[in-house]
Amino acid sequence: MAEADRAARLPGRLRDRARRRRPDDVVRRPAHLAAGRRRRLAPFTLRGGDAPAADGEVVLDADLARRADVGIGGQVRITTRSVPETFKVSGVVGSPSRQSALFFTPAKAAQLAGTPGRAHAVGVLAGPGVTPETLAGRVAAVTGPAEVATGVERSAVEFPDVGQTRTLLLAIAGSFGGFALLVAVFVVASTLALTINQRRREFALLRAVAATPRQIRKLIGVETTLVALAAGVLGGTLGLAVAAGLRDAFAAIGVVPADFRLAIGPLPPLAAVVLGLGAARLAAWVAARRPSAIRPVEALGEAAVERRALGRGRLVTGWALVVAGFGGALVPLFLRGDVATAISTMATLVVVIGLAVVGPQVTGLVVRVLAPVLARVWRISGYLAAANAQAGTRRLAAAVTPLLLSVAFALATFYSQTSSTAAAAEQAARSTTADYVLSGPAGVSPEVATAAGGLPGVAAATPVVRTSVIVATSQGDTMDVQRKPAQGLAGGQVRGALDLGVDQGRITDLAAGTVALSRPEADWLDKRIGDEVSFYFGDGAPAKLRLVATYTHDLAFGDFVLPVEPAREHTGGRLDDSVLVRRAVDADPAAVAAALRALPYPGLTVAPAASAAAPDGGDRQAQFALNLVAVGVIVGYLAISVANTLVLTTAQRSREFALLRLVGTTRRQVTRMMRLEALVTVGIAVVLGTLVALVPLGLLNVGLRGSPWPSGPWSVYIGVIGGAALLGLVALGVSTWVTLRARPIDAIGLRE
Repeated sequence: MAEADRAARLPGRLRDRARRRRPDDVVRRPAHLAAGRRRRLAPFTLRGGDAPAADGEVVLDADLARRADVGIGGQVRITTRSVPETFKVSGVVGSPSRQSALFFTPAKAAQLAGTPGRAHAVGVLAGPGVTPETLAGRVAAVTGPAEVATGVERSAVEFPDVGQTRTLLLAIAGSFGGFALLVAVFVVASTLALTINQRRREFALLRAVAATPRQIRKLIGVETTLVALAAGVLGGTLGLAVAAGLRDAFAAIGVVPADFRLAIGPLPPLAAVVLGLGAARLAAWVAARRPSAIRPVEALGEAAVERRALGRGRLVTGWALVVAGFGGALVPLFLRGDVATAISTMATLVVVIGLAVVGPQVTGLVVRVLAPVLARVWRISGYLAAANAQAGTRRLAAAVTPLLLSVAFALATFYSQTSSTAAAAEQAARSTTADYVLSGPAGVSPEVATAAGGLPGVAAATPVVRTSVIVATSQGDTMDVQRKPAQGLAGGQVRGALDLGVDQGRITDLAAGTVALSRPEADWLDKRIGDEVSFYFGDGAPAKLRLVATYTHDLAFGDFVLPVEPAREHTGGRLDDSVLVRRAVDADPAAVAAALRALPYPGLTVAPAASAAAPDGGDRQAQFALNLVAVGVIVGYLAISVANTLVLTTAQRSREFALLRLVGTTRRQVTRMMRLEALVTVGIAVVLGTLVALVPLGLLNVGLRGSPWPSGPWSVYIGVIGGAALLGLVALGVSTWVTLRARPIDAIGLRE
């Protein structure tokens, strides 16, 4: 509390208050615990009664008092880090908007928090004529390393979930925005290439009348810029509605607090317009290279027939990307964790991009195999569909590409997460050899492990604290900072309750000043038994601990295993997450379970140890739900692109349909031909998309679970391919029906 004393002596300071935060159990819900003077620093005003004057008194907020069914002068039992204590309610304050709160005397608050002389935060009010910024500078000058927050930054101190949410949203914006931008460039380039190919006669004519390549590129660039600006303005406006929907979705899955408001300003829409414009110009530059390079003497010949062969540079680039993608898919065989999962998904995307670059060649090979089958089974319509597919491999590839990307990306993202979660759960189940797990709604008091260990028939009681550590490593001139999952365990109680897969050292040596590392993490940090390991605890405090053991079950226990005491000390709640109990060999299971349930700790539940989740199970579920929402947005964008591409490729063929009708082909035969082409398009996209996703997923599962089959429900796969097939067939069917509505004699005269 030295910082509070120094702040109290500053000029311009009006009043300060120390605040401690603990999870308290009145009606089995966490609440804030605070102590301080009457001066108001937060939205709490006494509605009745008085502030606590003795250690046995407490002030509750109105909502908490209502749920506990207690009034002023009544008695309430409150649980913090020990057995419940009875307090007299001396007053009631107004209910805050987002949290419950209890107020004790300063001495009692310090005792209940278990941190004598320390506070979570110190509030300081500026006096008359002193700005908050000026006072913040004065406070920072005398409090040393303590963080000083003012303005909106105070919310991150007052409400830790707000600060965590802000950090999470920045990370989401970076990763999701990067994926979306990459997909946008890829899809826009594919669409532009298709539309430019449809205008090849126009560009050929311009080259024939002396237009330079630079002028052709400039023409395409200016047209793209105008379209991108219009689309950017519309998209930026509609994006605000999408952002509101994403906020609601994130709140529903617990990623952000329910009352976390959406901040709307001009910068995000402006940035979206600029990024969209940049992506469109890049796509236009890629798509304009070939038409601008047509030589005038070849222009008309080039315009008459679709070019069949791909350039050597394009072939080398495409197949190099395919090889690089499948090479990246091998990474999970040597690297584990979230990084391996992310690389597996990225490898799928790289392979898809490579296949799109060499798409005409790949689709040509597939159509060459399917053509005889189509002609033999459906005769006229099959023959026409096969001939059109063989003659228009570039058109077919343009239709296949976005559908292929949709299928592969959706499958890779969904099943990589389900496989990672399943691997962690399977390893946790195999590694937990205890008989019971004790847990609570807001954590478990550190006293529970001691109390359970002293019961008759209990051989060992192992407290478990789930936390995280921060590892900073130098990479050249940059510093790589990563937050890694960790657990706090009592080394002397681990044997018989948990199997960490120790391969070096002894986990029973885990005590104050020591640490155990997963084998991959020890290899990455180049640490051996007895070496000093430097990192930061989850609250930012530096640590230098001696390595006493390495283990292989890192999916179940994280990369760091700490002694339980420092793990508790450096977590916000200073509680255990659970207690694993091992029964004595000759003990009666029913009697031991009954004794555990009789422990005097409200909210304590006793369950079979098999129900214990992986250390970051909640985080994995939240991340999984988050990925589903993000992938849903990208797949929705891809669905629009798929429909747009298929409509473009069909509308381009109005003269072809008219010519077929004029030479005797019936409307029904043309419609059947297009249905067969739609089946070929969807079939190629589904098969290639499944194979492209299956290879990285299989390698990921081999690395994580020892089995090549992805974990997850088959219904999702059926839904993905069913949705892709429905989208492709409907888009082609509707566009064909619209194109065939015109009379053949009128359509044959339309220009290309």
